[in-house]
Amino acid sequence: MKTNKEIRLRLRFLKNVDENIDVIKQKFINHRKVISPDFFMKIRDNYIQFTISGEKHQYWSPHLSIVLEEMEGNEKNATHIRGLFGPAQTMWTFFMFLHFFVAGTFLLFGMFAYSNYTLKEPMMMDLVIMFFMVIVWFLLYVIARQLREKGNDQMNDLENEFEKILAS
Repeated sequence: MKTNKEIRLRLRFLKNVDENIDVIKQKFINHRKVISPDFFMKIRDNYIQFTISGEKHQYWSPHLSIVLEEMEGNEKNATHIRGLFGPAQTMWTFFMFLHFFVAGTFLLFGMFAYSNYTLKEPMMMDLVIMFFMVIVWFLLYVIARQLREKGNDQMNDLENEFEKILAS
């Protein structure tokens, strides 16, 4: 997967397989019994969560979420697989909280700046804080990109293990 050219922080992929959902799901269930202790897999219905565990797990370790869907028109003999690489749910929630905080602060001081403008009061401090929030927002993006780059090797490990399961 070419991760360095993607702007999105959570990489996605789509794969069509000429096998039934139950067959593919059974491959994952069988592989879970013999999986390396470096990986952890959780299967529920047509949803599979695949992640790094054990000593290799870090706070920036990626998770692979896989959704198995029936392909229409193939009489249930083909499966559409949607994959999504992303950080741990707690890390993602923390980053979303920070983004909402920055956006809320930006909007709040935007309203203060507009009020001060209409009242012909000084608004320089409001504009400085708004500018600072834009810088923080870009800084959050850069930090997220760096964390994703740290996890590239583990993301490739997850993808290789995923391909190995499908080939079995």
